Amino acid sequence: QVQLVESGGGLVQPGGSLRLSCVASGSIFSVNAMGWYRQAPGKQRELVAAFTGGGRTNYADSVKDRFTIYRDNAKNTVSLQMNSLKPEDTAVYYCNANVIQAGIPYGVDYWGKGTLVTVSS
Repeated sequence: QVQLVESGGGLVQPGGSLRLSCVASGSIFSVNAMGWYRQAPGKQRELVAAFTGGGRTNYADSVKDRFTIYRDNAKNTVSLQMNSLKPEDTAVYYCNANVIQAGIPYGVDYWGKGTLVTVSS
């Protein structure tokens, strides 16, 4: 089994910054794609930023130039530095990883439980 644990959410004023972190642990042979998604109240879950299995990064248009994703493959961690936060960034942020496990010939998607980010004055 694989666990993803997020940390770093909280309340921040508009224009402020937060850094989210996620660590994957458990029966991991390797990790393909890894990244962050978010879900605001009444909306569908959407991609925020992610590394593809090939190491490229994808960002939602709404966060480009404000958010930066980092990854440490040796530690199976991914972080999201969020700057110039806006009220519309308020959401539960979820970590996602596509994990290769021993004995399974394909990657399996895992999700963290989420961490709440609230941007408000």
